[in-house]
Amino acid sequence: MQHGANPILGTAIHAIGGVSASTCYLPFQKIETWSWGSYWLLQASFAWFIFPVIIGFLTVPELLLVFQRSSDLVIWSTFSLGIIYGFGGLSFGLAIKEIGYSLTYTISIGISAILGTLIPLILKGTLMTEFAKPGGGVLLVGMFLSLIGISLCGYAGHKKEQDLKSQALNKDNFNSKKGLILTIVAGVLSAVFGISLSVGEPMAVLASEAGAGMFKGNAGLILSTGGAFLTNLIWFGYSGIKEGTIKELMPIRKGGNRIWFKNVLLSVLSGGLWYFQFFFYGLGHVNMGEFMFASWVIHMSMLVFFSFIVGLVLKEWEQVSRFTYLKLLIGLGILILSFIVMTIGSLLGNNN
Repeated sequence: MQHGANPILGTAIHAIGGVSASTCYLPFQKIETWSWGSYWLLQASFAWFIFPVIIGFLTVPELLLVFQRSSDLVIWSTFSLGIIYGFGGLSFGLAIKEIGYSLTYTISIGISAILGTLIPLILKGTLMTEFAKPGGGVLLVGMFLSLIGISLCGYAGHKKEQDLKSQALNKDNFNSKKGLILTIVAGVLSAVFGISLSVGEPMAVLASEAGAGMFKGNAGLILSTGGAFLTNLIWFGYSGIKEGTIKELMPIRKGGNRIWFKNVLLSVLSGGLWYFQFFFYGLGHVNMGEFMFASWVIHMSMLVFFSFIVGLVLKEWEQVSRFTYLKLLIGLGILILSFIVMTIGSLLGNNN
């Protein structure tokens, strides 16, 4: 087993990241008076710039020296891929507005889970050799199970849409072609974030040498999220100025300070929850040992699993048919099984 690796702990930490990610958009429901773009810009500032920079400096000794020692190719490739992902995050947020929380998560993350796991292996030329290792076959079975679970949960979400539509309970939130297109774009570009993290791994090695330990991934994460922030800053900054909504971010002195302060706190909370999914992703990743590449599909599957759990907790499924509810429970059960199988595969790989 690789020194310090613990796939069971790694999977558990990925689960914490999944909880953080699946709840990061809930604070938006309590935002008052602000336009969606104002909220998104502020939460993105904390999720993709402020928190990554602060936590990076706190957890990676000699962070600036790590950047100086990294090659220009690694730095700019990581940052540029983050910029591309920024369009995915932008599309993801817009898609939630169009087709709702659960469907957006399911479709986009299902696409991201496949592409974000396989493309880095293809680029490295290790796709076949990784799965040929001891435990690799078991891990592959777990990955297929996760995709089946994601698909079944997604189908349950689609049936939920039909059930609610038949009961005239969802007048505006579902069945949008625009939302579907945005979700597919978000899924493809979300996978780019996983590729960005993979490209930034040489920085993690340097951070580890500097004494960062389990937090070594926080160095490259700054550049990946920084690129995403730049995309959203330009997009929503321009639209905010054009539409005149940017002034919503300025404190209002005449009786509006309470709402403004509340909205700021909710945006910070949302941004923090988004950021900490990848903070915990990094901690889980280093514990997966021989099959670190499986972190992405495990993380994505956790997002789907907990997003639907959140939906159940928020009673979003109370009005659906028993058959639809059963599909969801079976999908969630298959996802749990996939987590167990992928963990077993990782353990087998690390015990050889």
